[in-house]
Amino acid sequence: AKVASQEPERDLATLTPARLPQVVVPATLGAAGPIGSSVHAAGNPLGLTFSFSSGVISATGRSIDAGNVTLKDLIQFDAAVNPGNSGGPLLDDQGRVVGVVTALANPSNQPFFVGIGFAVPIEQAGGAIGAPPM
Repeated sequence: AKVASQEPERDLATLTPARLPQVVVPATLGAAGPIGSSVHAAGNPLGLTFSFSSGVISATGRSIDAGNVTLKDLIQFDAAVNPGNSGGPLLDDQGRVVGVVTALANPSNQPFFVGIGFAVPIEQAGGAIGAPPM
């Protein structure tokens, strides 16, 4: 794949695949629910493919320092995420994509999950690629 566009201030990029899969199923998008709503993170944490973890939204509107940029207005959640989940979907109970997993809290600089994950709300992610507002 090639990088089609990128928005470092939101830790987002869009890719153009060299070849599409035989079946392409569009994602259903939705706004994140209130604090306490169930969410699910899909991805390949630590190289373990086809992983799925569940938790709840624990805060919204969070900002975190991501080294050379501050990521703003993030969804905070407690579903387990690790390196390899980044860029994967954060889903609600109806299977709607409500965010893009982007970071995990790591106060002790350990290479594993310590209880808090963050996602860019899908409304921001869509805007980063020129999609109309939801």
